[in-house]
Amino acid sequence: MSFTSNIGKGAGFLLDGIVRWLALSRIHPNMLTAIGLIINAGAAVAFGAGKFMAGALIVIGAGLFDMVDGRVARHTNTATPFGAFFDSVIDRYSDLAIYFGLLVYYSRLNRLFYVALVALAMTGSVMVSYTRARAESLIPMCKVGFMERPERIVLLIIGGLFNRMAAVLWVIAVVSNITVLHRIVYTWQVTRKTSARAADAQ
Repeated sequence: MSFTSNIGKGAGFLLDGIVRWLALSRIHPNMLTAIGLIINAGAAVAFGAGKFMAGALIVIGAGLFDMVDGRVARHTNTATPFGAFFDSVIDRYSDLAIYFGLLVYYSRLNRLFYVALVALAMTGSVMVSYTRARAESLIPMCKVGFMERPERIVLLIIGGLFNRMAAVLWVIAVVSNITVLHRIVYTWQVTRKTSARAADAQ
């Protein structure tokens, strides 16, 4: 077994232990989701103050709640459609909170260009999620492209830890909006094929 496999196995064992402990505590999974949002709000405050490393570490802590809420729901047989909906909505608020912190930071520095860059990254991030959700109301699946939420969060953590936030924002702004365009084109192609098959069947 490789070194990385051992790390993965150890991390999985630790995560399972946390899930079991939380299940025994009888805390509702939706409460874990809400706690994650509160922690991300703390990260937003740190980013807004220019404390990028602290903000990144707080985001890592919030990520723990993001990883365990669904697992706790399944472990305690409390998973519901509303829980999945609530988790998705709170994830969007958590993302926006972090970007809001960065907007405050660059506004305080009077860096208008970077305020616009954060806004573009924020818009792309929201639209990546929206285009998938909207497309999948029309077609079976729309996971094409890159820059889903896990990739964005990892990039923001890297930007905070290594003080490379500007570069990270460029990547998120460009790639997320390219992904949105990719999903628009993909959905158009799939719906056009579906319509053509339906017309041929008539």
